[in-house]
Amino acid sequence: QVQFVESGGGLVQPGGSLRLSCAASGRLVIGYPMGWFRQPPGKQRELVATITSTYSTNYADSVKGRFTISRDNVKNTVYLQMNSLKPEDTAVYYCNALKAGGEALFDSWGQGTQVTVSS
Repeated sequence: QVQFVESGGGLVQPGGSLRLSCAASGRLVIGYPMGWFRQPPGKQRELVATITSTYSTNYADSVKGRFTISRDNVKNTVYLQMNSLKPEDTAVYYCNALKAGGEALFDSWGQGTQVTVSS
């Protein structure tokens, strides 16, 4: 079974930047499309960015132009560069591999990394 470990979150002012990392262990994920999800307080988890095994990317409208997803297949790691952060980006961020249709592939989730955007 795969384990995901997310890191890089923190408290940042509006307009600031953070870079999140998601390291996968227990299974190579280089052949899978990968995604970053987030769960704002009191809301459902949502998919915000995806990257295929051939590095094609896609973004939710709410983050398009501000977030950039990337992957390092040697390190079995996925990244999310977040710029121009807004208070509505506040959430716990998770990663997972993806099924067709954008659903998470694996049932096991990491602990996530908290991102708080506040002045």
